[in-house]
Amino acid sequence: MMTLPLVLRGDVRPFVIIGGGQVAARKVATLVKAGASVSVISPEIHTDIQRLADAGSVQLQLRPATADEPFDRASMVVIATADSSFNGALASHARALGCLVCRADQTQDNDFSFPAVIDRSPLLVSVSTSGASPALTRMVRQRLEAFLPSDMASLASYAEKLRERVKKVLPENERAPFWRRWVHSRAPEMLLARKQDIADQETERCLSGEHSQGEVWLVGAGPGDPDLLTFRALRLIQSADIVFYDALVNPVILDLIDSKAERFYVGKRKSDHAVPQEGINQLLVDAAKAGKRVLRLKGGDPFIFGRGGEEIEKLAEQGIPFQIVPGITAASGCASYAGIPLTHRDHAQSVRFVTGHLKDGSCDLPWHELIHPSQTLVIYMGLTGIPLICSELIAAGMPADTPIALVEKGTLPDQKVHIRTLTTMPEYVSSHEISAPTLTIVGSVVALHEKLQWR
Repeated sequence: MMTLPLVLRGDVRPFVIIGGGQVAARKVATLVKAGASVSVISPEIHTDIQRLADAGSVQLQLRPATADEPFDRASMVVIATADSSFNGALASHARALGCLVCRADQTQDNDFSFPAVIDRSPLLVSVSTSGASPALTRMVRQRLEAFLPSDMASLASYAEKLRERVKKVLPENERAPFWRRWVHSRAPEMLLARKQDIADQETERCLSGEHSQGEVWLVGAGPGDPDLLTFRALRLIQSADIVFYDALVNPVILDLIDSKAERFYVGKRKSDHAVPQEGINQLLVDAAKAGKRVLRLKGGDPFIFGRGGEEIEKLAEQGIPFQIVPGITAASGCASYAGIPLTHRDHAQSVRFVTGHLKDGSCDLPWHELIHPSQTLVIYMGLTGIPLICSELIAAGMPADTPIALVEKGTLPDQKVHIRTLTTMPEYVSSHEISAPTLTIVGSVVALHEKLQWR
């Protein structure tokens, strides 16, 4: 039978805790935090309970409980002793006196139970399995807690204060439409970004019925594995009205987008640009000017070979508000999943990122500058230029037997790591099917792959 989740004020009824062990201590701590009046009856008590008692937050009766305790009729009784038969008898007695009972040892004999609580006061989120699996309850709470930013408390407090103002300035039939406008405006996100002045401006627009100002979110989707998304990236992905996404964004990540949001593919592959860069820039401007929450979703990190700078230049020129959310770049993600540390005290004290595909389509790099002892070289988008890259590095003075790794589809389930030397990699690539996206890592750290690979 389903239990009914209710929110109970802690100071309405007194709580009596029977037992003084660790389980009782957890219940007492929760109740004290909720402002409850708490009495503990036990001959021995946990140090955490004693600490609360010393602070005046808990009343103690250092004695064994009896089966005919004189509970007040309004009491909420928590029974947490190690004697199951005694617990059962005491529970029956307490109910006969009109009390509500929670037994810590028997989930089927409870009038109420304690949920796991995510505290973002005044916002509270509770998770409960009705006592069936406390471990599962804690796991779910931890995952939800990680997703809810600590600033959610500020957002909830802001909304609480705003509620009173809305009641005063708007007639009843306009309040629900206002709240729909407000929660979908820029105001909540600006509060989470700690920009209350902008949130206030957006709130005033919503109160006056004005069209909300649009905004662009430039978000890095990471190298592929959805588990590598930041919490902020996930929140914005789920909040967007319209999404412009690249070729390297994992389809699993696209599934996280709200089903009602518009989606447009603007990706670029070799010799296949769905939309020219100038066109993408203008699409972002137009959508934001229409008042939409615009998500520009890019693989990796927007500011590392992601043309993010070019796109926000256009937004800045047009006065379009924007946010930038970094993502795990391919160099970090792919190297980690391949077991290749980019720096290591015995191998490399620096790392250099370069692109193997320049704006004009060439691979004309400053080769002599790339040859440096104790340095790892990471090349983005260099798969088709591997023969040239290897020969130029050797010609510039890099030892021909330097290890080189190609990390194919890094961080994805079908990731492959191909390792050779500068001399042997060109022939290897010509005789094997290796597909993009592929990251190139050059340096002695590559030799650690065999020892440190974990996937």
